[in-house]
Amino acid sequence: MCGRTACTLAPDELSRASRYRDRTGQRHRPRWKDGDTDKYRPSYNKSPQSFSPVLLSNKHFNKDAPVDECVLAAMRWGLVPAWFKENDPNKMQYNTSNCRSESLLEKKSYKDPLLKGQRCVILADGFYEWRRLEKEKQPFFIYFPQSQGGQVPSQHSTQEPKCDQSLDQGKRDQEDSDWTGWRLLTIAGLFDSWTPPCGGEALYTYTVITVDASPNLQSIHDRMPAVLDGEDEVRRWLDFGEVKSLEAMKLLQPKSSLTFHPVSSLVNNSRNNSPECLQPVDPTIKKTVQPTASSKMMMSWLKTASPTKRKNPDEDTTAKGPEGKLAAENQTKPTGSLQQWLLGTGSSKKPKT
Repeated sequence: MCGRTACTLAPDELSRASRYRDRTGQRHRPRWKDGDTDKYRPSYNKSPQSFSPVLLSNKHFNKDAPVDECVLAAMRWGLVPAWFKENDPNKMQYNTSNCRSESLLEKKSYKDPLLKGQRCVILADGFYEWRRLEKEKQPFFIYFPQSQGGQVPSQHSTQEPKCDQSLDQGKRDQEDSDWTGWRLLTIAGLFDSWTPPCGGEALYTYTVITVDASPNLQSIHDRMPAVLDGEDEVRRWLDFGEVKSLEAMKLLQPKSSLTFHPVSSLVNNSRNNSPECLQPVDPTIKKTVQPTASSKMMMSWLKTASPTKRKNPDEDTTAKGPEGKLAAENQTKPTGSLQQWLLGTGSSKKPKT
């Protein structure tokens, strides 16, 4: 399963972190679909029904665009099929936040968008999964090792270069500095566009495709998201013109390239949205764990990166009562979400375990 993720980067950072390759091998920085940066909010604890960033072919929105040109869009987690007849998408009677790769061609909700080429890549810092114990569940944060995939920090400046407005997009992409920050997890998904029968704005929603867990994750759960490891797998999944559905499905395999660490039970409540959700803990001794070798690879860019203006994480301003009060107390500024635990300089308040 995949029922909770974290995505703490601001919209501009996401654009820089999700550069992709076209059919010729040229790298591009995707732009955001018009108006979608206002829908997305960074969060340490994203759950279904929230809006998450996805990468997909621009041809889904602009029929004149090349199929290998990609854009970023904010879509709601939990697929609402185009044929759904109710006027309220919340009246869906079944859960579509995940779909099993084995049954993609068996269920209409997923078969239709798959055969139409409506494939997308969900972007996240990582995802949470729970290991069932005798009387409780221990949450883990699962993500790409930060020493892999060409994401080892370099020593050059992370500031954006100044570009002449007369430069075309291709040259502007080349002049853009490479992303040396957190390597985003890239997850295969399907999306659909639903319009209320009574009329109104189209709602774009997605589902996370799951596969059997890889051997290194089986001790936590028997399922995992279908992770796309590397730019070539991302390109092939998104290029529905060159890579047909049945061929693309071959990419949906368990991946053993992920790493993980235990985190606080604070993440169990989706209302809790703070850096402590990501912070490693040792459940046996109930204290903060020191940064791992993988996490230390990120220290240099975190120390030297220029300050970035970020949006506030998702907030529930309607929450009432003790639980709502707890959620408010756990809200903190999103800047340095991963920096908190990677550098071991987080809050002095120890998270619950």
